[in-house]
Parts: sequence; C-alpha cells; structure tokens
Amino acid sequence: MRTNDCASMRRGVYAGSFDPITFGHLWMVEQGSLLFDELIVAIGVNPDKRHLFSLPERLDVLRAVTSQFPNVRVGTFENLFLVRYARQVQANFILRGVRNEQDYGYERGMRYVNAEFDEQIQTVLLIPPRNLVEVSSSFVKGLVGPDGWRDVLPKYVPEPVFQLFEQKFPSSRGAGDAKQ
Repeated sequence: MRTNDCASMRRGVYAGSFDPITFGHLWMVEQGSLLFDELIVAIGVNPDKRHLFSLPERLDVLRAVTSQFPNVRVGTFENLFLVRYARQVQANFILRGVRNEQDYGYERGMRYVNAEFDEQIQTVLLIPPRNLVEVSSSFVKGLVGPDGWRDVLPKYVPEPVFQLFEQKFPSSRGAGDAKQ
C-alpha cells in the first residue's frame, strides 16, 4: 500500500472540464463532500479542446459554487492522466458520475487503465438522481440562443453560471453563434 502523510484520510478527486458546471456536477460535488474527508474538484485542461468559457472563468465559477462545502477545494491539471494527478495530490479515490450505459462502459474501462498506473487509487461511481441524468454541459450550451433561454437555463445551472451566460450572450445570439 502506498504511504503518505494522510494515510487514513479519504481524499477524492472529481475532475471534468466544467464548461460550464451544472446542477448535475454540483450534485456530484455534494455527494463527494459527504463521502470523503476532502474532495478536490479539478478542471482537466486539454489545450486541443475549444471551450466556451476560459479557464479563469471556469475556476472562478467553480470556486463560487463549491464554497459552501468546507472540505472541497478546486484545482487544475494539464497534460496528465487523471490517476497521475490523483497521485500528485495524494488522493486515494477518483469520483466519477455514470448517467447511462455508455458512461458505465467508458468509466469501467478507465478504471482498469487507471489501475495499471496505480492500483491503490480506487474509482467510485455514482448514479445521479433521475432529474439530473440528462443534464450535461453540452445540453446546457444547446439551450442558449432561442427566445426564452433565460427562463429555462436557471433550472440546470447555478446562478453564477447563469450570470456568465448572460455576460457572454447579452443579445439573443446562441452559444453556437459566439465568437471565440
């Protein structure tokens, strides 16, 4: 077993692009804060992927919406497998959400690959409640644009995220029409 200063501490990592963070992500953070002594919510930076929101914007919003959880901290990592990031921050768990069969198949495969890097880091899979299963960052971005999007969006994202969308799309333009 790997030894570290916090051998008895249950530390988990919940990672994603969080572009943007949704109520589905926030549910995962809440559950992780209950499961672990400390949860690190980390933005994985992929320089080849285009994001609607900048890394500083995503970090600011992530810090704002997770501040209610005293055992949650925010981090980032780039050009690194998640399991290696978990090892760097001395986490012994990776927290992942499973919304459907495809997610399960993917996460099961990643769990086995991660074990090749570090068999001491365990993967914990959570299934969100039915009302959050369809909520994803892509789903949310797809809602922005048509007349009435400002009435619908608050059902799926925390207030700081909604405000960020209002700043980025002050007119009725959609997310797909934004100049990036």
